[in-house]
Amino acid sequence: MAHDPHAPSQPSPSTNTSAGGLGRRRFLQLGTATGVGLAASTLIPADVASAAEPNHPTVDPNHPVCSPSRTAVTPVFDPVRPPAIPLVVRSPYLSTWLPADNLPGTWPTFWTGRITAMAGLATIDGTSFLFLGAPGLPNANPFPTMRQLSVTTIATKSEFVLEQAGVELTVSFLSPVEPGDLKRQSQPLSYIAISARGIDGKRHKVSVYFDISGEWAAADSGRSITWDEQRYSGSGTNLISLTYAQSAPRVLAEDADTAEWGTVVVSSEDRSGLSWQIGADTDVRSQFVGKGALLDTVDQRKPRPINDHYPVFGFALDLGSVRHSRSAPFLVSIGHLREPAINYLGEQLPPLWKSYYPTWQAMVAAFHADFPAAVQRTGRLDQKIHRDATRAGGADYAALCALSLRQAYAGTELVSRNGRPWAFLKEISSDGNVSTIDVTYPCMPVFLYADPAYLGMILAPTLDYVENHGYPKTFAPHDLGSNYPNATGHLNGTGEEDMPVEESANMLIMTAAYLARMPAASQAAFATAHYPILKQWAEYLVDNALDPNLQNQTDDFTGFIAHSVNLALKGIIGVGAMSQIAMMAGNKADSAGYLATARSYISQWRQKATDAAGDHLKLAYDQDGTWSLKYNGYADRLLGLHLIPASVAAVEARWYLSRASTYGVPLDIRHQYTKADWELWTAAWLKDHAEIRDVLVAGVYAFANTSAQRVPMTDWYDTVTDRQVGFQARPVVGGFFALLTV
Repeated sequence: MAHDPHAPSQPSPSTNTSAGGLGRRRFLQLGTATGVGLAASTLIPADVASAAEPNHPTVDPNHPVCSPSRTAVTPVFDPVRPPAIPLVVRSPYLSTWLPADNLPGTWPTFWTGRITAMAGLATIDGTSFLFLGAPGLPNANPFPTMRQLSVTTIATKSEFVLEQAGVELTVSFLSPVEPGDLKRQSQPLSYIAISARGIDGKRHKVSVYFDISGEWAAADSGRSITWDEQRYSGSGTNLISLTYAQSAPRVLAEDADTAEWGTVVVSSEDRSGLSWQIGADTDVRSQFVGKGALLDTVDQRKPRPINDHYPVFGFALDLGSVRHSRSAPFLVSIGHLREPAINYLGEQLPPLWKSYYPTWQAMVAAFHADFPAAVQRTGRLDQKIHRDATRAGGADYAALCALSLRQAYAGTELVSRNGRPWAFLKEISSDGNVSTIDVTYPCMPVFLYADPAYLGMILAPTLDYVENHGYPKTFAPHDLGSNYPNATGHLNGTGEEDMPVEESANMLIMTAAYLARMPAASQAAFATAHYPILKQWAEYLVDNALDPNLQNQTDDFTGFIAHSVNLALKGIIGVGAMSQIAMMAGNKADSAGYLATARSYISQWRQKATDAAGDHLKLAYDQDGTWSLKYNGYADRLLGLHLIPASVAAVEARWYLSRASTYGVPLDIRHQYTKADWELWTAAWLKDHAEIRDVLVAGVYAFANTSAQRVPMTDWYDTVTDRQVGFQARPVVGGFFALLTV
């Protein structure tokens, strides 16, 4: 009997795009299963996930009952209560989150809000308790749940501690970020580790169950999938992998931001006490509850639609008797493997991991064998980020950096092009473009802090595109393609969202910042190799940056703007960036000329930009009585150009203090919303003005910690109402690291 244990829990997205002059970049991508409305009145309420759970499931009456209880206790959050807690967050297509406080009782979801189910059960002394997801089994009293005590969210890991019947269960979701290690960073895999210990002084017999559903393979649960079990021995590991994929994949296509091709792989090490099973959700879970172990069998009714007796892919492990000491972890990995990964101008590019491993099985085995070392490496990175961020901006700022690292990196993925590593970035939840420059730009600080070479790998495809393939415009492009993962470009000069001053300055600033962190020899080689195109963009800025005409810019949801003070500032800093690039290339005359131009322009800019009242800078040169957040000042400080006078920064700091709301400073006079990335860019620019720096940090933290919209961290929210306006899961939260780069 077909049944649906994952009934939709979200309202359909509104189609109203008129609010705020959104234009092409909308509140959220339409036509997806995002489940978040476009206007404040349609956003997900805080309790929507829990409220929807009674719809899960319609069950087969032939199975014994176990359904989740409805009781929950608010756990302790350290150091922040995330809007959505990152679980398996590794790439644009491996991105699953918990849209709630408690691990048991709510289905995990893809970043769009559609369910990517995981279920977890622990049997303690013969009684089974739920610790993950919201599964239902037939004909029983309410299924007892474990009580969640705490959630700790650090940069690479989310860890849940639960207890029941004298046993404490620790469930860790580790998605490694591996700065400087391309081999490991290229692995599209994530760990789940589950361990137990007794907390009442008694011995307890414990076994643990974990599964994921076929929903990870497609956005449409009516899609047909097929599956198998595979074994592999290598890297000192005997591995069992349960794999599944769409029966009729569409290579390099998306449906609702989900890959229409590729293989989902869930694996565990073959060891004493391990069992596995592929089958209908209620069958497999009932088998564990009733027998304490799985059947080691593959359901042969395949292929079939995902929503036809929802197939799940489960492992169970008998942990034996536990007392004071914590058990060795029950380790599972989840991956999403796609070949090819990217279409670049008709060339199909393989994932970078293919350069290091002969097969995916070898990669997964190496990933499992590496777990103890990965825990140590990521632990050191987590500690470094916490230490550095606390020093730079306090405990709240450290929490924001911890929340943003995985989200930022998961918007990117590594590929190989002619043996050279490249990185592509997806403009998640706004346009879905490939390697959007004005999305890379706000994301830049995380890479400058953690791994500057990674930023260079993101810049590489854009430079190749304009230098070698006939890009027709004199200014920098906006993106490499309208729909990820197809970097098909805009070589005919149409179909692109032009942002001439914006993107040209972005490319020059990012290049200068990247080169400043490279060895001298690399600086000279890079600057010389790309000098003609960089100079072309700089000359465009010389002609257009001081007083930009009616142009679009990165905050395009506010509409086109002429004489923009903030855009002009970015363009002028871009000219200054070119002076540094020219010096690295050995062109001293050019360097001196561009620096002189930037200094001349900033003097004129200050005069044009200062409001008649003299106490702040305007939104546009011709609009007295207006103002906006001059987040582009960050780039001046980042590059050490010292173009903006200290007195101007002091005046702006005082003005922003007078305009601050509970959740930050609005983006400009026209709205009460802001952008979280720009809030923290501004905090970095005004780092020496501690009062406004702390207000900006505190506002973003307060939003993240209290927002009722349980979606992966948004960068666009209302500073008064504490509500998401649009966007979620975007890599631009890498901008939260700005204070760590100045």
